[in-house]
Amino acid sequence: MFIAGTNTVASQQGWLTVAVYFGVFILIFYLFIILPRKKQDKKHDAVLESLKRGDKVVSIGGIRGEVSKVKDETIVVKVADNTEIEFVKKAISHKIED
Repeated sequence: MFIAGTNTVASQQGWLTVAVYFGVFILIFYLFIILPRKKQDKKHDAVLESLKRGDKVVSIGGIRGEVSKVKDETIVVKVADNTEIEFVKKAISHKIED
């Protein structure tokens, strides 16, 4: 004979276990993926804000050049004699240290 209601405690404990595992997974995901990415983005933003005329930079497309002008949202990079390209600041990959 099957008694109704005997499986409810077991199924509630099963859902609780799944919820705990899901919470642990979210915590690990945050600690190992989201948090380091936020730190990396802050560091990159600091580098972009510190750029000034004469700094050598590389774009995300691999174009190397020297900063000739810094505007609010863009940076003008001199890549050759009489050749300047205007980039959005986020398009600068990194600064070349001499």
